[in-house]
Amino acid sequence: MTDPVLAAWLVAAAALLGLVVGSFLNVVVWRVPRGQSVVRPRSACPACGHPIRARDNVPVLSWLLLRGRCRDCGEPISPRYLVVELGTAVLFALVAWRFGYAWETPVFLWLAGAAIALALIDVEHHRLPDAIVGPSYVVAAVGLVAIALASGRLDDLARAGAGGAVLLAFYFALLFAYPAGMGWGDVKLAGLLGLHLGWLGWGTLVVGAFAAFVLGGLFAIGLLVAGRAGRKTKVPFGPWMLLGAAVGVAVGEPLWSAYLGTFA
Repeated sequence: MTDPVLAAWLVAAAALLGLVVGSFLNVVVWRVPRGQSVVRPRSACPACGHPIRARDNVPVLSWLLLRGRCRDCGEPISPRYLVVELGTAVLFALVAWRFGYAWETPVFLWLAGAAIALALIDVEHHRLPDAIVGPSYVVAAVGLVAIALASGRLDDLARAGAGGAVLLAFYFALLFAYPAGMGWGDVKLAGLLGLHLGWLGWGTLVVGAFAAFVLGGLFAIGLLVAGRAGRKTKVPFGPWMLLGAAVGVAVGEPLWSAYLGTFA
């Protein structure tokens, strides 16, 4: 996308969409781990149970106007709601900037939203719910197949399928070798990430997969040095898989090319 005006409009639209999606993701993060519907009932204050009014459900703005408190009972509203909405807006804007007016933009926007929900749930509950991972597989498969058939990118589709299979098999082997350090949720997530990373290139896949272990390892070492964790402390790995994938999407191909260039 070369036109800066068109690029700015797309990024701005994606950011606004991210605010709305971020508001919904707050519901997802709260309800999905508890086995509740994300559609009904209406959102309500967890302290007093009063349904949230429409004017109090505007992303970011409502939290600021209410000064982070429930209109009815005055109980504090977690700043996480604000952070998730703003974070989703920023991430959506970055995805739009990275892909521009490409057919795969909606597919990666979906992945971005799912990634935020999965990361937060994994940190809090040490779970990567099938209710989020499963539909994300469907969106990726349908979206990428449609793009490949419409634009003739069958090679990209084949690489995406291979990437998903390779990363799924790799994480399954890790689970088999060391069950205490890996969960089935990580294995399922690996296949999903492999589809997206493989679609963009083998370099993206390798860098994205490797970055997860580097970043997760550095974080674990930091916890050990700070005395906030021991050797047997379980650290959820899903967020690092997702962050590593983000690194792969952002800079995977140039990093891989630079790496290969050192041996040329």
